[in-house]
Amino acid sequence: MNDNNMDSDQVQQTDGSTSEESISIPNQRMTRYQILTLISMASVNFSSMICYSILGPFFPNEAMKKGASQTVIGLIFGCYALCNLMGSLVLGKYIVQIGAKVMLISGLFVSSGCTILFGLLDRVPEGATFITLCFIIRSVDALGFSAAMTSSFAISAKVFPNNIATVLGSLEIFTGLGLILGPPIGGWLYQSFGYEVPFMALGCFLFLMVPFNIYILPSFAAEPTKDSFFRLFTRLKIVLICFAIFTLSSGLGFLDATLSIYAIDKFDLSPGYVGLLLLGLSLPYCLASPLLGIVSDRFPSIRPWLMVLGGLSTATGFWFLGPVPILQIQSQLWLLVFMLGVIGFSLSMIAIPTFPEILNCAYENGFEEGLSTLGLVSGLFGAVWSIGMFCGPTLGGFTTQQLSFEWAASIQGGLAFLAAFFLGIYFLCQRTRQRRAPQIKRKIPSDEHTRLLS
Repeated sequence: MNDNNMDSDQVQQTDGSTSEESISIPNQRMTRYQILTLISMASVNFSSMICYSILGPFFPNEAMKKGASQTVIGLIFGCYALCNLMGSLVLGKYIVQIGAKVMLISGLFVSSGCTILFGLLDRVPEGATFITLCFIIRSVDALGFSAAMTSSFAISAKVFPNNIATVLGSLEIFTGLGLILGPPIGGWLYQSFGYEVPFMALGCFLFLMVPFNIYILPSFAAEPTKDSFFRLFTRLKIVLICFAIFTLSSGLGFLDATLSIYAIDKFDLSPGYVGLLLLGLSLPYCLASPLLGIVSDRFPSIRPWLMVLGGLSTATGFWFLGPVPILQIQSQLWLLVFMLGVIGFSLSMIAIPTFPEILNCAYENGFEEGLSTLGLVSGLFGAVWSIGMFCGPTLGGFTTQQLSFEWAASIQGGLAFLAAFFLGIYFLCQRTRQRRAPQIKRKIPSDEHTRLLS
């Protein structure tokens, strides 16, 4: 018990303390509370994502039976992201005042309750009542999710300052496991026991994470900062990276809202098989993330090009997912699964480098190193992610309804291509400026250089 108190006391230091500096030493053996923090963050990522991902295989069809159109289903998925956006911005700004541990545990509690309530919606009359309650419960659930994930990113980056990409990549294993297991487990429970059981079982599982994290997660203390989200957005590099994050999350949101209906109609698949189909997306993402995290930390200079290459590969995956009608290629199940795998791997190439790149850019431009800045960056990441998760299902659902799934996927691929193109141009220009700088210094005559110094 005394060891646990000592670990907690070590964490409750202000930024820049000796204790925090000691955990910043590369290749140092992990301390007890670092291990506990890693276990806690892994449990949060896994439990949150498994509850988030269970809707994909069966909810769209159930909602259509209750009188919801394809556009309304997209809005139900999208409202989650919209509330996540607002929650990420507010909670990211005030993470120090609220407390990172309190924010995380409160978010888990709210999400577990909302997941259970969502399982009772099949008892609600169809039409406006059902649709309204879907919006309300999903919106509150989004606030809980934003609290848990914003604090999770910030805590991970604070405890592992020199290995952010490696740690986040390793945690994406559990995020990927949640995405992998959610659809097939949800689809199987739905087929075997009906609508309510998937939400009840996984909601209770998420609730068990509350006392677990209360016990093992240390507390964190820091001083609030005067910096803001607006100052982050004054840097062009951060704006372009945020656009890449937007295309990443909007693509996932688009697939959440449209893929199951397309697969059922096109290939006559059951909800259980649709859940297995989504493994093609989440499994490559899960397996590639830790490897890309290690590479990103060991070779920081390649992070920009990982994002560019990931964007181009994502665009190719979406263009051949349908495939795009102008190619006149017949849609086949094996091609759909293969392209989902390409998209999953490519999305990990974009996602893993983005957080450390934004954080480094913030530090280079005078932001204070500490939990407050980490909260701002985490909130910004969550907010941009949420905008994509709102636009992906809503606009994707509308485009699918008005045109087709093939055209909607092609548009999504076009957005990914634009993000990769703009990032590539920016990094090429930045590299050119860096090469010219030493040449300009060498051209200054020595006598003129002396006069300037005088």
